Amino acid sequence: MRPDAAAHVPDGGPGEDELLDAYSKAVIKAVELAAPAVVKIEASPRGGGSGFLFTPDGLLLTNSHVVQGVPHPRITLLDGRTAVADLVGDDPETDLAVLRIGLEGSGAAPCLSLGDSSGLKPGQVVVAIGNPYGFQHSVTSGVISALGRSLRGRTGRLIEDVIQTDAALNPGNSGGPLVSTAGVVIGVNTAIIVPAQGLAFAVASNTARFVASALLREGRVRRSAIGVTGQTVPIPRRVAHALSLAASSGVLATAVEAGSPAATAGLRAGDVIVSIGTVRAGGVDDLHRYLTADQIDVPSAVTIVRGHTRLQLTLVPRERAASR
Repeated sequence: MRPDAAAHVPDGGPGEDELLDAYSKAVIKAVELAAPAVVKIEASPRGGGSGFLFTPDGLLLTNSHVVQGVPHPRITLLDGRTAVADLVGDDPETDLAVLRIGLEGSGAAPCLSLGDSSGLKPGQVVVAIGNPYGFQHSVTSGVISALGRSLRGRTGRLIEDVIQTDAALNPGNSGGPLVSTAGVVIGVNTAIIVPAQGLAFAVASNTARFVASALLREGRVRRSAIGVTGQTVPIPRRVAHALSLAASSGVLATAVEAGSPAATAGLRAGDVIVSIGTVRAGGVDDLHRYLTADQIDVPSAVTIVRGHTRLQLTLVPRERAASR
C-alpha cells in the first residue's frame, strides 16, 4: 500500500470502520427499543405473521390478511409470554387489523409509539422486525426507497401513501413494524414483490393511526358508496372538445345497482362519470378516494357523458357495507 493511501479519508473525518460502527449502533438501538413489543402471531396451522403492541394495556396492530378468518389467534412475545388475542376490528381496504390481548398479573405490556410518517425522507435508515418463515424476531435494515406509493390491496382498492423500503421482508414479516432508528413505528410491513429483490412496502403510520382509531371506536372504517360497478375508459378527444370536458378518461358505469344512490339519481349503465363533487373522476381509483365517510348522506354533483351529451346529476352517497 502507498504511504499516502490514508489520504482518501479527509483529515478529521470518520473512517469506514467508524461509519459502519455508527450504523450498527443505530440499528442495535432501534432493535433494543422496538423488539420487546413485537409479537409472533399464529393464526392457523398453515402459518401466521407478525404484529406489535401499541398500547400498554395490550392492543396490537397487524395486517388484516394475517388474521383473516381467525378471530382468536395465538400471540407470543419476545420474553416468551403467550396469550390468545381477540379481534377488535379489521379493515381489508388498508390491510390493517387491531387485536387485544390480556396480560393480567404481568404488568404493563411493552409498546411502541406510532410516529408521524409525513416527515419521512427517502434515504432514511429503517429497521424491520418480524417472524419470516417462523424465525421469531428476525431483524433486517435498509432505507426508505420512496414515499407516497400506491399499492393495490386484496380487495382491489388502492392503499394510498405507502412506504417503499429495501429492508428485506419475507412471508411472516407481514404486520410487523417498520421503525426509525429512534424505535418509533413509521409503517406496518405489508407486502413484497416476488421475485424482485429490495422491493418491500409498508402502510404508513399515519394511515395506521387513523384506521386503528376507527376500529377501536366502531370496529370498522366507515366509507360511502354510490352503487356503481365501473371501469376506467378513455374519452375520445373529439368528444371531450365537443362537450368542453377537461378530461381524457372517465369511469364507465358497467352496472348500476337497483335502488342505489346512483340509480335514484338517474345514472344508467353505459354512462361515463367524469367528475364527482369537485373531484375529476379520471378513473375508478378517483371514485374510491372521494367516497369517504365524510360523503355519507351529503349530496354530490356528478357530471356524466351519455352518448354525445353532457349531463349533471345529483346523488347522495350512502354508507357502504363493511368489507370482509
